[in-house]
Amino acid sequence: MMQWLKDLMGPASLPPLPGEGWGGGTAAFIEAQHPVEAPLPPPQPSPGRGGSNTSKRAEQGETLAKQLALVIDLNVCVGCHACVTSCKQWNTSGSAGPLADERPYAANPTGTFFNRVQTYEAGAFPATETVHLPKSCLHCEDPPCVPVCPTGASYKRKEDGIVLVDYDKCIGCKYCAWACPYGARELDEERQVMTKCTLCVDRIYDELLPKEDRKPACVKACPTGARLFGDVKDPDSEVSKAIRERGGYQLMPEWETSPANQYLPRRITQSTDAQG
Repeated sequence: MMQWLKDLMGPASLPPLPGEGWGGGTAAFIEAQHPVEAPLPPPQPSPGRGGSNTSKRAEQGETLAKQLALVIDLNVCVGCHACVTSCKQWNTSGSAGPLADERPYAANPTGTFFNRVQTYEAGAFPATETVHLPKSCLHCEDPPCVPVCPTGASYKRKEDGIVLVDYDKCIGCKYCAWACPYGARELDEERQVMTKCTLCVDRIYDELLPKEDRKPACVKACPTGARLFGDVKDPDSEVSKAIRERGGYQLMPEWETSPANQYLPRRITQSTDAQG
């Protein structure tokens, strides 16, 4: 994890507080010092429709046996934004939403998105290429957003490694957004809670859906198959094989967060002279 965050969370900076999970005991301390009354927003998605959220929280530094994640093939991503729109639609109409959009047609529009696509021009003219880079929460194995949360709203699930937000506990302080080096956290301005990609946790465990549909909405919507989903800790999974065979890499590994999501690099292409 980032050294400044380690120093911040060290015993010299914060008093030892009781509680289960990452940051779990800090909520009682803050409430005792500064009681806050706020309306309760909709609850965090539970694993499956009609099911109860019985997931356990991973402890800080705990090594998990399973880690669900996305692997994105930059070689075939065309920047169509199908992943963005499908993500928005599913989560707005599902148990994670509604995701607010304010002033959509004004000069300063704002909206809540779990997934975005950034486009870059790489290389030098005339040998330039357009690179599309989808970005969402990377579900880090050592997520810096979790220990900084003063109420314990941000947590990492023990059974599958998904990083989630408990909206009932979130106070919209934005500490998680400041700690995340990838800019994956967004404030829903209407509900004043922090939001992020959930890997469609309410979809992937839904036994009422056909097995082939139990994937994140962005994976199902991608027309080029650029998005893969699975357990990166399972050496025989589709995502693990793709990482090994294609040289998959983590985004900004220097932050030492061990992102679970990984990217498959673009293949080097050479232009041909049509008249040669």
